[in-house]
Amino acid sequence: MRKLFMCTAIAGVAFAAEGGKESSAVQRISEAKTVFQEIMAAGDKGIPHDLLHKAHCVAIIPGLKKGAFLVGASYGKGVLMCRPASGRGWTGPSTLKLEGGSFGFQAGGSETDLILLVMNQKGAERLMKSEFKIGGEAAVAAGPVGRQANAATDATMRAEMLGYSRARGVFGGISLEGSTIREDVDDNRAIYGKSLTAEEILRQGKGTQPAAGAELGRELSKYSRVEEK
Repeated sequence: MRKLFMCTAIAGVAFAAEGGKESSAVQRISEAKTVFQEIMAAGDKGIPHDLLHKAHCVAIIPGLKKGAFLVGASYGKGVLMCRPASGRGWTGPSTLKLEGGSFGFQAGGSETDLILLVMNQKGAERLMKSEFKIGGEAAVAAGPVGRQANAATDATMRAEMLGYSRARGVFGGISLEGSTIREDVDDNRAIYGKSLTAEEILRQGKGTQPAAGAELGRELSKYSRVEEK
C-alpha cells in the first residue's frame, strides 16, 4: 500500500512538472505575439511591413537574457514560424534556443526581446537544422526600421537574416556573431504531445497547431501584407 502511494505521488509530481513545462512552452508563444505586437505598434520605428512580406521565416525570442557582463554570454528560448510552399499563412510554431556569443545589447539591457527575419530559402533551411552557428556566411545583419524599407533594398538582397532587438524600450539592431541556434525538441514535445523536429513542423506540417500559434500566425499575416500606396 505504501509503495502504491509512493508511486502515485511520484506520478503526480511528474505529471505536474510536465504540465508546467507545457504551460511555459505555450506561454512563450503568447509572449512572442505580445513582443511582436508591441514592436509593430511603434509605427515608423517598427519593422518595415515590406520586409515582413518578403521574409521566409520569422523567429521571436522574448526576454533573451544576458549573462556575465565581461563575457557577454546569453541565453534565450523562442519560437519560429515559416511560410508554407503556397506562400499563404504561416506554419509552426517550432521552438528554438539561442546560446552563447557576445551580443552587445544596447542601453546596457540585461534582458532583450529579439526578432529575426529570414530573408531567403537558404536561411530557412539553416534554421530547420538541429543546430547551426551564426557567423561567416550565416551572418545576421542589423535590420532597418521604418514603415517602409525602400532605402533598405540592398540590405535585403545581401542579408540572409535581419536582426532586431528591444532592450529597455530602445529598439534597433543587434550583433549575434558566434551565437548558436538549435531546435528545442523538448518544448516541441510539450506543445504537440510528441517529439517533432523543426523540419517536421515547418516543412512537413506535422502536429496540430496550438491556438496560441494560430494567433501569432494571424499577427504575422496582418503586418506582412505590403500596404497599398
